[in-house]
Amino acid sequence: MEIIISQASPADAYEILELLKKAGGESDNLSFGAEGLPYTQEEEAAYISRIQASYDELMLVARIDGKVVGIASLLHSAPLIQKRGNFSVTVLKDYWNIGIGSKLTSEIINFARLHHFEAIDLEVRSDNLRAIGLYEKFKFERVDGFPAFMNKRVKDIPLIHMSLLLI
Repeated sequence: MEIIISQASPADAYEILELLKKAGGESDNLSFGAEGLPYTQEEEAAYISRIQASYDELMLVARIDGKVVGIASLLHSAPLIQKRGNFSVTVLKDYWNIGIGSKLTSEIINFARLHHFEAIDLEVRSDNLRAIGLYEKFKFERVDGFPAFMNKRVKDIPLIHMSLLLI
């Protein structure tokens, strides 16, 4: 099973939105559910085009047998904080534990170093031990948390902020 990582293109918009719907429905680790994100295919394509046109932002897709099974992105934290980026990665549950998250994360870190980012930030649910393990494998460190950030099915779940310093 070959995993192919490439830059997302506007033509991937439909598959990305469908991946997010499926991922949102099969995991409580995202900030949305099976409804996915509230964007049309055209809006997602325009968003991907903007990222593609950027010198130092990136969205990647992971494919197996031509199907998008994972995505990752590195986006600027804020307009005045150009040297920090926000990182996210999502992989469909059927494709967990085969290295897709690691490949996507590695590519994002390499891109960030090449483009002189000073740090990469992310937020993760405190009970998402699989994701925390992935991030710690790449030397992300826990920085802070937000108590009772996500209220999923009865209990409040803290969110952890993690950061990877590149300088």
